[in-house]
Amino acid sequence: MSSFTSTADLYDQFGESCFSCPQQFRNFGKRLRFAGRIRTVQCREDNVILKRMLETSGDGDVLVVDGDGSLNVALIGDAIAGLGARNGWSGVVINGAVRDSAVLREIEFGVKAVGTNPRKSKKEGTGASDLLVSFAGINFVPGHWIYCDEDGILVSAKKLG
Repeated sequence: MSSFTSTADLYDQFGESCFSCPQQFRNFGKRLRFAGRIRTVQCREDNVILKRMLETSGDGDVLVVDGDGSLNVALIGDAIAGLGARNGWSGVVINGAVRDSAVLREIEFGVKAVGTNPRKSKKEGTGASDLLVSFAGINFVPGHWIYCDEDGILVSAKKLG
């Protein structure tokens, strides 16, 4: 993404009109810089709804997943990340864990998460999509904008830059 403006430069330019996420996320995908409109999933240790979302056309959106910070299971691995990449999503931000981290580094897709766990998630279909999710003191509102890079995450009600 050669035209991507860094989160630091965006914050310098737009300051308090955007929100900087204080929680530290690790980068797992090959794409370290990604941005787009926010779509959301709320799920805890169950990735059925997350997978359904990434099976649809992403149109450059970023899926923000509130997994309640659980590191007990992985919510995404190489197969589901591959779905997102093929369906035009910019990436995912997961308040939870991922697996297949070595393979995720080879997929042209943004993946930020708290950590890793090789254990698969449940497949019960619990959770919800396209609703406001909150973690790390930030409200992630569907339709708002998210900007992710090596320095962190910014969220804004409107497109920046």
